Amino acid sequence: MNTKNLYIDVHILQTVPPANLNRDDTGSPKTAVYGGATRARVSSQSWKRAMRRYFKENGRTIASRTKKVPTLLANKLKEINANLDNKLAMEKAKAILKVASISKFDEKNDTKVLLAVSPGQVEKLAYYASEHEDLDKKEVKKLLQDENTLDLALFGRMVADDPELNVEAASQVAHAISTNEIVPEFDYYTAIDDLKNNDNAGASMLGDIEYNSSTLYRYANINVKELIADLGKEDALGGVADFIQSFALSMPTGKQNTFANKTLPNYIMVVIREDTPVNLVSAFEIPVRSQNGYVAKSIKRLEEEYQNTNQFVEEPVLQIILEKGTVEGTNHVANLKGLINKVTEALTEVVRADENTNS
Repeated sequence: MNTKNLYIDVHILQTVPPANLNRDDTGSPKTAVYGGATRARVSSQSWKRAMRRYFKENGRTIASRTKKVPTLLANKLKEINANLDNKLAMEKAKAILKVASISKFDEKNDTKVLLAVSPGQVEKLAYYASEHEDLDKKEVKKLLQDENTLDLALFGRMVADDPELNVEAASQVAHAISTNEIVPEFDYYTAIDDLKNNDNAGASMLGDIEYNSSTLYRYANINVKELIADLGKEDALGGVADFIQSFALSMPTGKQNTFANKTLPNYIMVVIREDTPVNLVSAFEIPVRSQNGYVAKSIKRLEEEYQNTNQFVEEPVLQIILEKGTVEGTNHVANLKGLINKVTEALTEVVRADENTNS
């Protein structure tokens, strides 16, 4: 493929009732000050974890982010060679990782830091170690970079001990913030012992939970060519579809049982660009204020900001919108499946044209 860029922007507006989606170290919902106003915030890490969980629940193989990579390797080595006992398998597993410059382990044989590895990488490393007495450093590192799962390719991997093992993320996920200013609120709760004595009128437990409600602006992008380089064209195009679906339908589960706050997006706009990704959060630098809800005004602000950005960037390849209750307009679709199909068709055409140009 040529050097021209290819990006996908995903913009979502989603109203959320009283919730505590993503807590800070004190148990309070995370917030941010933007435009001089306090906003509800959900960290990118929290939403990416929800997306990875969505991938897994819907049949996508995902990487394991764990300190127990030595154990994963040791178990695979024992599957390959039934004569290996636990101790020898663990020694071989740690030896493999040491060759890859991952050499810090604790007394439980766990790595000192989390390491993301795909099932394919674990399997290939185990077979390589079983077939070779002397381990080649370059080959071991190569095996740790092959067989990336979709989540590894999208969200990347950082290995502080050896940057050669890093995987460059093909996507970026912004911290979600509310389009409106929020005011923290508290739910004071009590619990009564069902079997308490009749002469005891007091509560057996009491406490409080902080929460807020908001209309969130959520943004993510994908570097399509980076994803194709990592996964290949077919897997990358399928991965883009899965990314959009998971970003739209997943939600962090913080205090979900307490608030039952699982909602769906009110508005999704996907834009395919060949110059640069564009986050449209500046539409909400002045917080949306209304006595009649925030969604309609937030949509109006977002679409105005999209039009304003066209003064600075190239005309996009595609702009497609899914809005609850609206199917009018040539760039609107009736459902999420239709949106994903439109994006996939447009991407396929761009990639094919790019390949023909270079053939």
